[in-house]
Amino acid sequence: MRVSPAAWAERILPSSVHIRARPHLARLETILNGTDDRDGAQRQALVVFAIRVMGALLAYVSQMILARLMGGHEYGIFVVVWTLVVIFGIISPLGFSSSVVRLIPEYRERGNHAALNGLLKGSPLFGLASASLIAGLGCLGIWLFGDFVTSYYVLPLYLAAICLPLFTFGSIQDGIARANDWMLTAILPTFIWRPLAILAGMLAAVALGAPATAETACLVAIAATWGVAVIQMLVLQRRLKGVTTPEKPSYPVGNWLAISLPILLVEGFFQLITSADVVMVSFWRPPDEAAVYFAASKTLALAHFVYFAVRSATAHRYSRLYHSNDRQALAALVADTARWTFWPTLALGIALLIAGPLLLALFGPGFEAGYPVLAILMVGVMARASVGPVDALLTMADQHKRCAAVYAATFALNVAFNILLIPRFGIMGAGVATAAAMVFEATALYHQARARLDLHTFAFHRPPSREAGR
Repeated sequence: MRVSPAAWAERILPSSVHIRARPHLARLETILNGTDDRDGAQRQALVVFAIRVMGALLAYVSQMILARLMGGHEYGIFVVVWTLVVIFGIISPLGFSSSVVRLIPEYRERGNHAALNGLLKGSPLFGLASASLIAGLGCLGIWLFGDFVTSYYVLPLYLAAICLPLFTFGSIQDGIARANDWMLTAILPTFIWRPLAILAGMLAAVALGAPATAETACLVAIAATWGVAVIQMLVLQRRLKGVTTPEKPSYPVGNWLAISLPILLVEGFFQLITSADVVMVSFWRPPDEAAVYFAASKTLALAHFVYFAVRSATAHRYSRLYHSNDRQALAALVADTARWTFWPTLALGIALLIAGPLLLALFGPGFEAGYPVLAILMVGVMARASVGPVDALLTMADQHKRCAAVYAATFALNVAFNILLIPRFGIMGAGVATAAAMVFEATALYHQARARLDLHTFAFHRPPSREAGR
């Protein structure tokens, strides 16, 4: 169905307003109805952006409610443990959650349907097996070395291990859906249904008499994660029947691992850079302060999701344009995505800095102390936004090893700074360490894209011709 904002606006807007708005409405109509990669990427980015807005608001409100319901101490334990689930949920798929985004368009472009069918069937099972092994090793480690773990973390960590396999399974399903341009199937389970299920489940559990503790929250998170992943699997299997061919699946596991493991390093180090600060704060500071730091970083995520929205909508398009050797269209898309990332992030960042004290106060008494951390972390977020989703570009363009090297260096720098600064400056030290690491990351990734692909990813760079990407 064709959408015509221009015709709709002409009917309801005064003529003087309509004349001024006509160029913008024409561009919006092109985005909504255009058929080339640039228009499709913008359209998908808008869809992802809208859902990420709703998801970010839902997650933020749910975290506020959980913080007030559980109190700073129990909430702090839960967020540290859930952060570990997220970290290992990125590592345990062995890179398949992102490699499928690259390989599915590549196999379709080359007509390799046997390998495509094998990838669609095998990659979720690889991730499930890997996550189960990691969860088992984690439980063994807690049992053997539990004396070195603070007592109130032990049971929640065991519960986190139970949650991990289906968390991982779901992340690979997200990648398969994104590679097929099924953005709703990819992002609704992760960003809408799961946090909504956790919030509703926790409220129901407490209403039925369960204690508002980290253990209760972890049990609810297990049920929500497993339930959402199973429903997503059923939906995805039904949709895949319409796009796959009947060739017998082949399983070039060596080739998959050769591509996926370097991507694992990229994804793993990226998640460690994003989340390790929350865990490291818990090494030196009590759960209450970890909760304050998490609230500040969660508030900042309202601006950071622009980057993730653009990244989700364009990664597979980078792969298709690169492997079809359409350099002009790729350069134009890269320039566009950098601007799509930077300017909305800047606008949201300014709004968050203004509203930050009020937003943090909604978490409960004492959470306003996280405002200076929020302001410091904003520097790192803007540095990352200024170069757009350059990590996805490098990964899709066979430069994943160099991207992984940058992230490894960034992670090492982040850990070193955190070790130096958290014992002396507390959560402020963690904020400075993470922001500095993010500035280094953005600079290094930009350099790699410029040196290896001859592509400018800086938001203020203009390609030689706007018509190049059309």
